[in-house]
Order: sequence, then structure tokens, then C-alpha cells
Amino acid sequence: MYIIKQLRRKNNISQSQLGKEIGVSLRTIQLYERKDANIPIKNLTKIAEYFGLTIAELYMHEVNDMGEAYTKRQPFTKHGSVFYPLEHGKYLVMAPLILVEWQKKYIENLRKDNFSNPFQGGFIIDFLTEEPHRIFEVSGDSMNDSSAESIPNKAYVLGLEIKKELLTRNETLWHQSYILVCADRIICKQLTGYNKEKKTLQCHNLNTSPEFQDFELLLEEVLQVFKIEKKQF
Repeated sequence: MYIIKQLRRKNNISQSQLGKEIGVSLRTIQLYERKDANIPIKNLTKIAEYFGLTIAELYMHEVNDMGEAYTKRQPFTKHGSVFYPLEHGKYLVMAPLILVEWQKKYIENLRKDNFSNPFQGGFIIDFLTEEPHRIFEVSGDSMNDSSAESIPNKAYVLGLEIKKELLTRNETLWHQSYILVCADRIICKQLTGYNKEKKTLQCHNLNTSPEFQDFELLLEEVLQVFKIEKKQF
């Protein structure tokens, strides 16, 4: 992001100094200062806070190659998320972030039909949808097999909510990764099928370690389903 370079120079801070402040290398800061840098939420938050800004403000002040601010439309709110129009039809979505320690509270609020969440995270998306977005912190390494599809412990994933009934009749949704909000927990799994007789979802772990066994989950135990669209480590 060019705005990081501008803020750093304005405050007379070297790349090495900024890297030390947020706990990354000089090379990482150099990569972050590129136009289309993919910066993890936790580090982007640290950078924003270091300069006294929010993540949204960083994106709203992003500049182009000539040092001119992009012309953007006004942000808008939808399904609890704030969308900031960027260039080339992209959007920054600031969505509710459900951290591991907040999962039980999220489920409690969901049961009470009283959604409230004190945390937000940001992802760049390519298009708008009618379905709600949520960001989840993943717990455990059951989906970590070191492949391109891997989702390691403490990763952040952007989920797009879908109706769970779709999983009972749409085979194109199989063999993809999901966040499943259940009555007693929130899990990240790949879904491989639906057993009509048992009314269960077939849950698959990418990690082949013996401690991570595939299992079936009753559909009625699932409160929400989010198809994972993007992830950050």
C-alpha cells in the first residue's frame, strides 16, 4: 500500500524501524508498501494503530502511482458490515470478526437473535453479494496439510453465509471449506457430502494425522454455514 510509505516518510520512520515496531522484517515492509500488497489483518491492524488510524482509514487514504488519492464513493453498511468502494470495482469489507475467545458469546447472541460483536476485520473483495459476511479466527490445525487449500491454526477466514438447506441438494457445494456455527462450537471443515437418511453432513479434515478423524454432523445441530471465500495467515 502506497499510503504506508507516505505515512512512514511523513513521520520520518525508516522501513527497518516500522518493521521492528510491528514485528516483521525489512523485506516484509518493502512488500507491504507495494500497491497490491496482501497484508494479514493482524499486521495491517498494527500498522494502522501505529499511525493512529483504522484499517478502513488506511484504505480510504490509499494513493496511486502519482501520489494522488483515489476517487471513491461513500462507504455503506449492509448486514452488519461496512463496505468501502475502491478502484476497479473492488471493495474493502469491514466485517464482524469472531475471535476464538468470542465464539461462545457469538453463539449465545445468535440464539437470542441479538447480534452484537465488538471486533472487526478487513478483506478486499471483488464483488458484492446479498449474503452477510463474517470473519472467523480458526482454532486448531485439523485443516492444515501445508497445501494451497490449507487453513492453519490462528488463520482468519472471510465467510459468506449460505442457507444450510442448500447443502442437502446442491452437489456443486461439496469439497469446499466452510465455517460451521454449531449449537456448542464453531468449526472449520471441508464438506464432502450429505447423508439423506441420517440427515448428516460429512465433514473432512485436510490434516491426515490420526488425531484428526473425519466425522458426520447432524444438520439440525448447525445454526449457520459460511462458505470460505478468502483467508489470511
